[in-house]
Amino acid sequence: MDRLYWSRRFSLTTRILALNIIALALMAGSLFYLDSLRKQLIAERFKLARSEVEIMSDALSEAREAQRRPLLARIAREQKLRLRLYDAHGRLVADSFAISEPAFAFVDPAREPWYQHAARGLDRTVDWLVTAPRIEDYREPARDDATHWPEIAAARMAAASVVRLRYAPDRTPVINAAAPVGIRGETLLSTRNARDVTQAIRDARQTLAIVVAVALLLSVQLSLFLARTIVKPLRALVRAAVRARLGRDREVVVPRLPERGDEIGLLARAFSDTVSALRQRIDAGESFAADVSHELKNPLASLRSALESLAKVDDPDLREKLHAIAAHDVQRIDRLISEIADASRIDAELSRARFEPVDLPALAQRLVAERDGRLASGGTRVTMSGAAAPASIRGDSARLERVIDNLIDNALSFSPPDGVVQVGIARLGGKVILTVADDGPGVPPGEREAVFERFHSVRPPSEAFGGHSGLGLAIARTIVEAHEGDAANRR
Repeated sequence: MDRLYWSRRFSLTTRILALNIIALALMAGSLFYLDSLRKQLIAERFKLARSEVEIMSDALSEAREAQRRPLLARIAREQKLRLRLYDAHGRLVADSFAISEPAFAFVDPAREPWYQHAARGLDRTVDWLVTAPRIEDYREPARDDATHWPEIAAARMAAASVVRLRYAPDRTPVINAAAPVGIRGETLLSTRNARDVTQAIRDARQTLAIVVAVALLLSVQLSLFLARTIVKPLRALVRAAVRARLGRDREVVVPRLPERGDEIGLLARAFSDTVSALRQRIDAGESFAADVSHELKNPLASLRSALESLAKVDDPDLREKLHAIAAHDVQRIDRLISEIADASRIDAELSRARFEPVDLPALAQRLVAERDGRLASGGTRVTMSGAAAPASIRGDSARLERVIDNLIDNALSFSPPDGVVQVGIARLGGKVILTVADDGPGVPPGEREAVFERFHSVRPPSEAFGGHSGLGLAIARTIVEAHEGDAANRR
């Protein structure tokens, strides 16, 4: 089962874009992990607030009554805090904002620009995505006393400092820390608006968002460029393949993309060569069918004429001649059909054949000996010309035997009664050359290439008409070319 079945439903362009955007989406996911940084910063501020309030409570417990207010005002101004002191009954007895100028002021969100509203919206979105716990809003009480601040009660009960987080109106953290002061039941409450924590997180998020946006833009552009360089030529190849399949164009022009040295260029050139080879095979098949039709019509016409005449003739000698003509035509048709069937399937059989090492000299020597033995009573001899050079080639021994037989048959038909057919094998460089020579008149120069075409035959005058189909040399050439060789008539 194909595990990537789902991806086959999408185009290459979509897949390329998806893969690049997924990688960027993973990087964009780090925007949400900035929440962990925020938590770390808040935790550090909690530690700082706890230390500060404990130190300040110790300082207040040691200070004289007259020094407390100036001390609260100075510390609050230097540390940008709001410090409030509550007595044992929870009443407010000192407030740094009342003693001196406030050390900080909360920002009014209504007066901020639009991008700050967008930043707060993003903060809320991130909190929702990471399922952050809800933080209480910071509100100043109408009547300030200890009962409004739960952290004061918790600090008195635990006799230790307690820190609590709230959000200011502009959604920046407000950190309250409460700690007991001395032995009179007083409690100190410090308040800090840690706007720098939120600003640091927003700055980091903004920087990362800009980087992701720029990277996304570049990635999309590069992905589209990559898709065009891949998909556009592939679509051109698909269109050419469809035209070739439908057969609407006699000559389908397949783009070869010579300027591309990558796999797509190799694919385009291979596909172009395949279409050209397919067109040649189709043309050859059509031509072969036309030639077959033409070659069969002649003996069939002769046979039909003989049979029609046979019913009208009473002369025994003439009837015998007509019987002989009809029998000859039947044999000719049978030979043609056998040769045509062999020629039509030889390409397919060779494409499936498994080539193995063949000792060509030994094969030729055996065929020459068999043929010379059959012709021993006649005048024509078949011999090997000299000592054959050692030559082993990879091929189909049965088909190579057919080549040698066809060449010897052709040579014998042109040889005089006392002639000699010589078969020779030599090596020239990395090639093996097989020659079959006879003592006949040779092939006219203008026919030396044409004799390898199907149904083209140049026969000696003494040979009876119709004795050959004109396919022997064509079959031999097809077999030789399938073995990556070539055939030629030199004389």
